[in-house]
Amino acid sequence: MASLLLREPCATDPPVPPIIAIDGPAGAGKSTVARELARRLGFTIVDTGAIYRAVALAARRAGIGWEDDSGLSRLLDAGLGISFAPAGDGQRVLLHGEDVTEAIRAPEISRGASVVSARPVVRQKLLGLQRQLGLGAPRGAVLEGRDIGTVVFPEADVKFFLTANDEARAGRRHAELLDRGLPVPLGEVLADQRRRDKDDSERAIAPLKPAPDAMVVDTTGMDLGEVVERCYRVARERLAETV
Repeated sequence: MASLLLREPCATDPPVPPIIAIDGPAGAGKSTVARELARRLGFTIVDTGAIYRAVALAARRAGIGWEDDSGLSRLLDAGLGISFAPAGDGQRVLLHGEDVTEAIRAPEISRGASVVSARPVVRQKLLGLQRQLGLGAPRGAVLEGRDIGTVVFPEADVKFFLTANDEARAGRRHAELLDRGLPVPLGEVLADQRRRDKDDSERAIAPLKPAPDAMVVDTTGMDLGEVVERCYRVARERLAETV
């Protein structure tokens, strides 16, 4: 799909901002690393996972099944009104102006996001939006997701693939849910995570996998501050080589 959006640059094209792609499964530390890299570099952050979560939430509210391609197509054609608003050291996710930051992180919606993200009609319609958000960043963009470096921005200047073992990732996700007042049992979090990992890795369209030129970082046992620092140094070095 990405090839449909790529072409030879023209002399009249505006400058392309630097792009950093961060992929990986849930709980690997993508959000923390993306947020901190964007803050340190003065880049815009684009959470593509939040976009798919917002689609799942909007579909559920509209009574549209997550595997209903025609319904999802109509929903997306009507416009979701997804936007991001800065808030402290992070950002809020808005759906038609409503703050849905917490709602899209519920375990059920996480499962829905995995389902809708595997639907070709959804991926096709959102690919252009994701590229638009990245290329529209004034100084540069950090995009996090599961296929940024392989599909959305295969030409990204810097690519990372963050991972960790199942238990470490589930533990982080469990702690995050508890902080948000969602007392989901750890065993349920781990089972949901493994199911989503399987679905994301085996889907026919844009499966979860590292880009051939991505730097793979196993964050198991690492403090996320250390991961941020390591990725920041690599990003600075590689971006310096491209300017």
